[in-house]
Amino acid sequence: MQLDKFSDYALRVLVALAVRSPERVPTSEIAAIYGLSENHLSKVATQLAREGFVTSERGRNGGLNLSRPADQILIGAVVRAMKRNDTVVACFGRDKSCLILPACGLREPLAAAQEAFFEMLDRYTLADVTRFRSALGALLDA
Repeated sequence: MQLDKFSDYALRVLVALAVRSPERVPTSEIAAIYGLSENHLSKVATQLAREGFVTSERGRNGGLNLSRPADQILIGAVVRAMKRNDTVVACFGRDKSCLILPACGLREPLAAAQEAFFEMLDRYTLADVTRFRSALGALLDA
C-alpha cells in the first residue's frame, strides 16, 4: 500500500494540530510550515472536518483544531477516511473489466493485505505518533 498525497497531507495536518493543541491553527499557517499549496490543504482540511477529526472556525481568529484528544484518533481511521474511494487494485472498485476477474486468485490475498495494512495503522493513535511533541514542535517552529 502506498499513501496518496491527500492522506499524507491529512496526517501532516493532524500532527501539526496535535503539536499545537489546544491552539487553533489557520490552514494557511500549516500550508506554509510544510511548504504545501494552501488551496490543496484547504480541501484536505474540509475532508478532515467532514470526517470529524478536526473542527474548523472561519474568520479572523479562525483555523483548525482537533475535534477530540489525540489519543482518540486512530491513524488507520484517518487513512481509511481519506482513501475512502481508493482501492489496491481497480477490480475492488467499480472497474470490473479485467479479463481474468471471474477466476482470479489475486483478489483474496490483495484484500487481506489491504486489511492488514489498515489493521496495523489502527494500532497507533495520533498521540502515539506525536509523542516527541517538543521535538516535532521545534521542527514545525511551533
